[in-house]
Amino acid sequence: MNQKSSILKPLLIMIVIFSVSMLVYIFVSAYMKSRNSPYIDVSSIELVQLEAPEEGDPIAIVDTSLGEIRFVLYPEYAPNAVKNFTELAESGYYTDTYIFHSESGAYCGAGAPNKDGTLPDGYDKDRELVKRELSSNLWPLKGAVCCLTSTVDKSFLETLFGGGDYYCGSRLAFLNTIEMTDEEKETLKSSSGSEELADAFIEKGGIPNFSQQLTIIGQTYEGFDVIEKLSSLETYGAEDGMYKIPKEDIMIKSVTIGEYSSSEEPETTANN
Repeated sequence: MNQKSSILKPLLIMIVIFSVSMLVYIFVSAYMKSRNSPYIDVSSIELVQLEAPEEGDPIAIVDTSLGEIRFVLYPEYAPNAVKNFTELAESGYYTDTYIFHSESGAYCGAGAPNKDGTLPDGYDKDRELVKRELSSNLWPLKGAVCCLTSTVDKSFLETLFGGGDYYCGSRLAFLNTIEMTDEEKETLKSSSGSEELADAFIEKGGIPNFSQQLTIIGQTYEGFDVIEKLSSLETYGAEDGMYKIPKEDIMIKSVTIGEYSSSEEPETTANN
């Protein structure tokens, strides 16, 4: 009996040690994945959104109730999301869709067939399952056009510790800017890791808290004043509290996909 005990005791200790090690490994892995952001090498950032469109660049022209927004598309950085958006636009999907959210001057949600931001019955849900695409060259500066998150796929551990796979779809966000207070500017300078990036937010505006959180498909070059209006509409709260719905129906009349041509641009075109 004593001999059995002397054999079982070390075996049990080994089992316990192995089990604890596995738990630690699982928890550490979950934590690392929960950070869910790519490594950003700030020394290699190219702020392509500060560059003027070039001849032949793909663009989208969004005609709304309050005016026109023009933005250059970035298929090289978000190929799947740009493809999804382009196909929907060319099919006429965005015609007579709603501005369904207006957030205190910061941004607006756009492109929903229903006023409350929901999708119609029978809609192709695969259009809402485009895996999030992030790039170190794209940031939520003023005028950035983003695809809103549609769903998050989480395991049990990711639910506990954070993380998961993020997906976006048809609905868009046109970013205006938060107020760049002295405190916000100091935070940007001390935490961004890139003086150029901090200066871009301070000079151009934007929503730094959205950094590396949303798929960015384009950058506005004409119609900043329209985005400002769309982001500052009088709203009422939805029942589920998700969106601040404009009281007046503000619509996207159409979305046209084309190529940038300086000869066809309005004379007022200017980079903000």
